[in-house]
Amino acid sequence: MSGAALPERITEELIAELVDTFYGRVRQDPLIGPIFLDKLGDDWDAHLAKLRDFWSSVTLMSGRYRGKPHQIHMPLPLEMPHFERWLALFEQTVAELCTGPARFLFIDRAHRIADSLQISLNIGPKSLNLPERRT
Repeated sequence: MSGAALPERITEELIAELVDTFYGRVRQDPLIGPIFLDKLGDDWDAHLAKLRDFWSSVTLMSGRYRGKPHQIHMPLPLEMPHFERWLALFEQTVAELCTGPARFLFIDRAHRIADSLQISLNIGPKSLNLPERRT
């Protein structure tokens, strides 16, 4: 998006660009990249398509995503530093790709998703002090 004004409205095209750019960075990240690579290996195309559907459903209410993110993340070795890094990379990517209401909505939803996953995984300051999860 060099030289052009950053979009303020969320579109399917913006979602695709955000997901592809962000997860390209995730793959290269020394902290969270290995978790994704252990789970996905080289099978990223299907995962990226699912993530585009997820973000479309979360931001545009398209209803395209039909998954259970809490169950998918349950067996992963996630801790607070992973969520902090995920959010930092996501916010950086969003800030580079959009502005105004689009930026606000993406970042708001990312924080809500992170909070919800942390609660369901019983980690972080918002955990419910549930019995320790078994892996």
